[in-house]
Amino acid sequence: MIRTLVVDDDYRVARIHAARVARIEGYECVGEAHTGAEAREAIARLKPDLLLLDVYLPDEDGISLLRSLHDQGEEVDAIMITAARDIETVRAAKRGGAVYYLVKPFGFEQLQAQLDAYRVLKQESESRTVADQAAVDQLFGLRSPRRPQPPSRRLPPTMQKVLDAITNDAGPLSASDISDSIGISRPTAQRYLSELERKGHIQLHLVYGST
Repeated sequence: MIRTLVVDDDYRVARIHAARVARIEGYECVGEAHTGAEAREAIARLKPDLLLLDVYLPDEDGISLLRSLHDQGEEVDAIMITAARDIETVRAAKRGGAVYYLVKPFGFEQLQAQLDAYRVLKQESESRTVADQAAVDQLFGLRSPRRPQPPSRRLPPTMQKVLDAITNDAGPLSASDISDSIGISRPTAQRYLSELERKGHIQLHLVYGST
């Protein structure tokens, strides 16, 4: 199992990422940290293989944290998970040793695809003592993985109605909006929205204070 530590200053977002990691084959979430100091303590205590690391932390930025961990000899990889979109931050993350960079918000399937790619890479690298060019290409190729293709299978009728309602509306919709629009209960709308996100059709955004 790949031991994963989630580092995000937002407690709610960290819990969501932790729950998603737990759903992915070959992974276990060993903990959450919400500051750089908490992350350092957790890394020393839990010895994770991988960090899901936010750039914006209250006491230091995630890229500096990762760089200092590597300077101290910590053998831990990191996938950045952040809302930072400027190219300089992306470049700094790459120079700092991040294996990939996911821009928030992202869906479960995007995270799963990247963690699946990382798991394959880790298994391949640990099984080799000598790297040929193909192995080197695979190692460096993790930084630009192929995007999963959009699903092509036909959706169940009600789920298709939910997707059509989202597609045909100009703005973001809540579960309550979907419920009113197509005449289903709010829990049913929430269930279909979660399934559509899992299938990669939509991305769900957290809206604080919303019901």
